Amino acid sequence: METNRLQELKWPDVKTYLEKDQRIIVPIGSTEQHSYWLPLGTDSMVAIALAEEAARKSGVLVAPPVWTGWSPHHMALPGTITIRPEILIELLFDIIKSLSQHGFKKFVLLNGHRIVNVVWMQIAAQKAQEEFKIKTVIFDPAYMSKEIAKELDFGPVGHAEETEGSHMLYIHPELSDLSKATDYSPEGDDLYHIDPGYPGDTLNYVPSTVEHTKKVAEISGGSVGNATKADKEKGRKYHDYLVKRLVEVLEGLK
Repeated sequence: METNRLQELKWPDVKTYLEKDQRIIVPIGSTEQHSYWLPLGTDSMVAIALAEEAARKSGVLVAPPVWTGWSPHHMALPGTITIRPEILIELLFDIIKSLSQHGFKKFVLLNGHRIVNVVWMQIAAQKAQEEFKIKTVIFDPAYMSKEIAKELDFGPVGHAEETEGSHMLYIHPELSDLSKATDYSPEGDDLYHIDPGYPGDTLNYVPSTVEHTKKVAEISGGSVGNATKADKEKGRKYHDYLVKRLVEVLEGLK
């Protein structure tokens, strides 16, 4: 195939692919504010970049990306689009349903919107597995990069910070403006951390309020974390590591 993007193929190409392989990657992100220096589509762009490179290395197809996620807390700033989780569950379920009816049996749901998307993705994935007797796995960079994040000395997961920023500086330098990055480290709560790599006891994540995001916007434009520490070379290492891990997941689904 000349392309691994499902939407760029003709239906006979898909039929031929399904005769030898039933795996597919579904990139899922969001369109939401990412402070002064990263584009609104950052989460989706991250998911797409990882999916497409892993697809080229493994020969697996990539479904059209889902560009919107659950982002109620970011509605404080213009451009953000938030979709109710109950709608997103049904959207993802219908995507899987459509593809499974054609013969796709093994789905990698690649989340670029960190832990906010995970809950509704889990519900859709479990529902689809039960109904269509398929295999679904969720690949989430925040969960899958704990080892490399420590090696690269990234700070805690936040928003539009050094981890996301480093990745975007590598995959989309033309859309990233590090000169406008602003650091913001809010006062900590010992029992509340959104970073999956945090080793201590912690409460589960609940999206913050619009009022809270407005306060953050006044301080940093909407970023939380050490944005100014973002580094393109670290982004390359981070990206390559995640692609390698994603290929391993795909190989395990053969």
